[in-house]
Amino acid sequence: MKNIDKLSLENAYRLFETKTIDSFEIGTYKGLQQIHLYLFNELYDFAGKVRTKNISKGGFRFATALYLEEGLNKIEQMPENTFEEIIEKYVEMNIAHPFMEGNGRTMRIWLDLILKTKLKKVVDWQFVDKFLYLQAMERSPINDLEIRTLLASNLSDDINNRELIFKGIEQSYYYEGYQKDDD
Repeated sequence: MKNIDKLSLENAYRLFETKTIDSFEIGTYKGLQQIHLYLFNELYDFAGKVRTKNISKGGFRFATALYLEEGLNKIEQMPENTFEEIIEKYVEMNIAHPFMEGNGRTMRIWLDLILKTKLKKVVDWQFVDKFLYLQAMERSPINDLEIRTLLASNLSDDINNRELIFKGIEQSYYYEGYQKDDD
């Protein structure tokens, strides 16, 4: 697993270094697929593909595969004009969890693209505590106030800062149990 994480992390850096990210759709499921495919292409045969199996994590069942396509269409139509609307859409996409693996890493990049485009902000992920973030995301299907508050307190308007973006990517992988220094 560490090798897949290392390779997908390198793909994440490359996604921004080559500016390929700038050609992806913002706030759509297609844009999310584009990110997932780029991160995990040649690592997973399901890269960029909607899952067809039901999945769960820590006792939480994500959206049923049978209704996933319908749910993704509804999420895509959600507004994203305010910070609150964007976080609500992010939470709903997390509940959908459209891929077999790699949802969190993909969705955090997707979220930052929406925030950057709509609000000229990004999350400075290096200051978002892993435990608090995971706890807030776990509770977000019931109430997203906790995740909104946590992310709002770590927003930055330094949207083109390469170091901030790369530290955020590394933090995103850390949330999933991978650290860059692991080899």
